[in-house]
Amino acid sequence: MGTTVVLEKEHAYPAAVFIAYVLAVQFYMAGKVMGARKKYGVKYPTLYADKRDVKEAHEFNCIQRAHQNNVENAPNFYGLLLIASLQNPKVAGIAGVVYFLGRLAYFSGYASGVPSKRNVGAFSYLGLFTLLGQSGYFVYNLLT
Repeated sequence: MGTTVVLEKEHAYPAAVFIAYVLAVQFYMAGKVMGARKKYGVKYPTLYADKRDVKEAHEFNCIQRAHQNNVENAPNFYGLLLIASLQNPKVAGIAGVVYFLGRLAYFSGYASGVPSKRNVGAFSYLGLFTLLGQSGYFVYNLLT
C-alpha cells in the first residue's frame, strides 16, 4: 500500500517559503554576521567573541547567536514544512510565512544587542505549532 501525492499549484506556497527562509538565513543573517565581524574585528574561526579580545563582544555575540539559533532550528522547520505541505499546502504555506516572519523578528530583536528583544519573534511558534499539528495529522491519516 502506498500513498500518491499529486503536486498542485498550491504546493508552490510552502516551496516559496522554504526558498525565502534559506535566502534569509544564508545571505541576510549570515551577511549581518560577516559585517559584524568586520566592524568589531572578530577574526575567523572565532565563533563567539571574548570581552578580553573584543571590546564590543556582547554586540557581536548577539548578532552571531541570533543567526546561529536560526541555523539550529532550520532543519526542524524544513522537515515540518515539507510534511505539512503534503496534505495541506495552503495551511503549510501560511504557517510557514508566520514562522518565517517570526524568525526575522527574533533575529532583528536579538541582533539589536538587547537579548530580551528576541522575544518579539515569539509569534513564530504559532506557525511552528501549526506545522507540527498538520504534520501529525498527516502521519495519523497515513496510519489509519
